[in-house]
Amino acid sequence: MSKLILINSTPEEVRVAVVENEALAEMHIERARDRGIVGNIYKGKVVRVLPGMQAAFVDIGLPKAGFLHVSDFYPGVEELPLIDAGQMDREVETAPPVAEEPSGEQLSPDEAPQFPIHHDPIEDRLSRSDEILVQVAKEPLGSKGPRITSHISLPGRYLVYLPTTNHLGVSRRIDDEEERQRLRDIVLALKPPGAGFIIRTVCVGLSRGELQADMRFLIELWNHILKRSENVSGPCQLHYDMDLTLRSIRDLFTPDVTSVVIDRAVDHQRILEFVDSFDPRLRSRVELYEAPEPLFDQYGIEQAISRALERRVWLKSGGYIVIDQTEALTTIDVNTGRYVGKHNHEETVLKTNLEAAREIVDQLRLRNIGGIIIVDFIDMMDPANQQRVMDAFDAALKQDKMRSNILKISELGLVEMTRKRTRASLPQLLTETCPTCDGRGRVVSVTTVAHDAMRRIREVARAAPEATRIVVRASAAVAAFLCDEESAAMDRLERETSCRVTVEPVDGSDITRLDVRAL
Repeated sequence: MSKLILINSTPEEVRVAVVENEALAEMHIERARDRGIVGNIYKGKVVRVLPGMQAAFVDIGLPKAGFLHVSDFYPGVEELPLIDAGQMDREVETAPPVAEEPSGEQLSPDEAPQFPIHHDPIEDRLSRSDEILVQVAKEPLGSKGPRITSHISLPGRYLVYLPTTNHLGVSRRIDDEEERQRLRDIVLALKPPGAGFIIRTVCVGLSRGELQADMRFLIELWNHILKRSENVSGPCQLHYDMDLTLRSIRDLFTPDVTSVVIDRAVDHQRILEFVDSFDPRLRSRVELYEAPEPLFDQYGIEQAISRALERRVWLKSGGYIVIDQTEALTTIDVNTGRYVGKHNHEETVLKTNLEAAREIVDQLRLRNIGGIIIVDFIDMMDPANQQRVMDAFDAALKQDKMRSNILKISELGLVEMTRKRTRASLPQLLTETCPTCDGRGRVVSVTTVAHDAMRRIREVARAAPEATRIVVRASAAVAAFLCDEESAAMDRLERETSCRVTVEPVDGSDITRLDVRAL
């Protein structure tokens, strides 16, 4: 399977596309004015304890307090002793139980193992004004603040460090039992007592020295966070995870990736320096894209993103699925559409459902849909055919790195499942509530169109180097956003392109209307 990582980078926005077999498989977006906070570590201050919910709200310095459930609270994490990295050569006589890493190589902080233990009531463990060390596990979504946890997870290139649990996990994607045992033995021999680690997929074939260097880095990073927490009062940020550009290299640049293509020279250099720090052999796979055609246009990514925002997804057979996302859950309906089959109705339905099972998982991954999901496959009379569809759906989900839980087909023919969610879905990132239908639909957001306009300004300037003025004609809302909210970015664009940029509002309600040209 061919696999590429494409990174379209501007000072305002970074977009990372994972392409598998020439099809867009994953899409990650981070905007400079709204950077993600999952993985960040804070010293927070408890503002409210809710015995009835067995939870607390913690001020971590953001507009909305973080939500901490009692099951996510580890008392005294900030009082854990510093670990001497030199202990990593100590042989471990008794191995802790090994638990499988459920989500492949890309972890989010709240996917660290949570062993079932008895929890004292939260009101006996926390009080208002207590200061505690926490990590963001889920981004704020809608009206909800971030979900936070005391079970810290620090991802490195090869290992994930779990300072609050004596756990050793091995990625499920390492399927060679002999290699799994070799890596497990190395980490057991190196790790200090009480320290937990997860062995990531990229560890295959690594030497003891390479694993030891990553372990030492993570332990020293955690020691630095603990030391800093001793000298500050909450709310205070203690650790900021990498930006999307470097995070994608750390988490997505696996051995099966043939190349990483980046279209911004400064980020290309940053990636090379980062790669040199853990595996200089990968330098040859990192490419700076300098062609005149935009990177995402060259690989058809812009069109793929547009299709990923549509409700209806066509199957190759002629059937289709319809995806509707609400705040509470996502529903997916399967239909035969134009496909009429060749022999009988049951065979037609079976083929459509089997094709839909794979496509649904692909769409969940591409759109980053999580939470509660209800799938309405087409009704089948034969229980054996129902089982074939469920087996195909389950097999497809096992290839998805995000943790999911699937139930059997209900009496109504519905499949209920949950999928881990840590960040907003692609439609939530790129669209907003429609202002003309009382919130019943969604349209491309003003922010998304504005960022598209800024990309086009750069493209026009490159295509017409002799130009001295660029005119942007956009809807009134987009024009106002560019001139007000993004005024600093527009000033930077003028300096970068050596062109005067004029923004002109146009009449009409079409928020996506956009015309950028050089004069």
